[in-house]
Amino acid sequence: MKKSPLQLARASYQPKLPASLQKGVVLTEGEPTESVANQAQIQQLFPNTYGMPLIRFEQGEDKEYPAVSVGVILSGGQAPGGHNVVSGLYDGLKRLNPKNRLFGFLGGPQGLVDHKYVELTDEIVDEYRNTGGFDIIGSGRTKLEEKYQFDRGIEICKALGINAIVIIGGDDSNTNACVLAEYYLQKETGIQVIGCPKTIDGDLKNDQIETSFGFDTATKTYSELIGNIERDCNSARKYWHFIKVMGRSASHIALECALQCQPNICLVSEEVEAKELSLDDVVEYIANAVAVRAANGLNYGTVIIPEGLIEFIPAIKKLIAQLNDVLAMPEAQNLGRSEQIDFVKHHISDENLAVFNSLPTSVARQLALDRDPHGNVQVSLIETEKLLSSMVAAKLDKWKKEGKFVGKFSALHHFFGYEGRCAAPSNFDADYCYALGTSAAQLIANGKTGYMAIVKNTTAPADQWVAGGVPITMMMNMERRNGEMKPVIRKALVELDGAPFKAFAAVRDVWAKETCYVYPGPIQYWGPTEVCDQPTRTLALEQEGK
Repeated sequence: MKKSPLQLARASYQPKLPASLQKGVVLTEGEPTESVANQAQIQQLFPNTYGMPLIRFEQGEDKEYPAVSVGVILSGGQAPGGHNVVSGLYDGLKRLNPKNRLFGFLGGPQGLVDHKYVELTDEIVDEYRNTGGFDIIGSGRTKLEEKYQFDRGIEICKALGINAIVIIGGDDSNTNACVLAEYYLQKETGIQVIGCPKTIDGDLKNDQIETSFGFDTATKTYSELIGNIERDCNSARKYWHFIKVMGRSASHIALECALQCQPNICLVSEEVEAKELSLDDVVEYIANAVAVRAANGLNYGTVIIPEGLIEFIPAIKKLIAQLNDVLAMPEAQNLGRSEQIDFVKHHISDENLAVFNSLPTSVARQLALDRDPHGNVQVSLIETEKLLSSMVAAKLDKWKKEGKFVGKFSALHHFFGYEGRCAAPSNFDADYCYALGTSAAQLIANGKTGYMAIVKNTTAPADQWVAGGVPITMMMNMERRNGEMKPVIRKALVELDGAPFKAFAAVRDVWAKETCYVYPGPIQYWGPTEVCDQPTRTLALEQEGK
């Protein structure tokens, strides 16, 4: 593999660890826990893993543990730092006992089912330290929820002598990890299951998980690009840039990029829902800002749009909820596209049908088509940025005829998604992920299962971070998926009373009228700590005063 000068230099970076993970470890256990909601139902579904205590690692004496073999799975979409979770897990296992072995299942969870794997060695792991991507073993979106899948996992674990499986993924993947842990305990297989929190979307966090890995790097990557666009925008002074960023279920990425770059407008899906705004309300909000700037001779600007905005507009959200149930009906299976659309039109309420028919044809079609493996609308395929700009243009044309708009409006469109998923991890993500992998190794060595590895106090220097584990059941509630109520990890949405949103809301009116752009530039790996080692603005604001 040919390497760039950056890769060669970056390979020598040694991630920093919390003091508690640098040598021997002692576990301290807290009080029993309970799920965030639906306690009775969650306990009934997970009788063996419900109520376990929080775990914190403290400094202790070095000791050697019995040799074990561990399997690791990268699940779901890529996120910067995944390779460092693997390398942290590998190094952590080898420090505990040099005879420990690590197997990587290829292509995500399906590798466990199909018995496709590779044993990870020094030579393999060293090629991927501090690099972006998941290509060391690949990833996939197969959901582990069927008995035959669990049993196939048992077969390969027995064949390879695997004692534990580490699943690195987002909320759905870690929900699957919890289900797997419960099943293996019930069957007395002796196979432990540990999760690690991954998603650039930032929606896997709570009191115990301060941030999911990859969010830091991805948002800094997008912010560099947005800053570049803002500089061009302020130079050419003739375009409005509509920029959609990833974040289907929450607006954390959009909000973080806004805090870093100070665009003229940033939409926050959670606020749109809370205020019960219609699509036209959103369009009018943007059009008003365009008109105000035009009146001051500023016929240019930037708009940041979260990927999942359309799902948060109350009328459309209600429509999608019914569409999900209709599309889950047996009669809806194996229909062609046109047949599928006709079918849903005849099976939704009159109110929802009116909303469906009011949408542009391309949007309506996408809402009615097949879901992703998790039962979600594939919102990344809906060109929300183009939809909004075209509707803004139509409204401004109307206003111009009425004498309410005197400027010019020309729009350009961008969607930042894949650009951030496999970026070389920032120092923060390199350190954070390595610590997560090391924590997972300690949880395995101490016989734990059904836990997610966690690292807290992450706005402090890395040696002051606090590592441990949280029972996955503690983060679960019941939600409707594909027409059925299922246990899932609760997604973390942008809190409108939280410090990051309040900081944004306090200044956005000024940003809308004036040109206040900030240009973050590229991620830096070497240099002053205030340039290279700072956490996201979101994390810093959330942890202030804690």
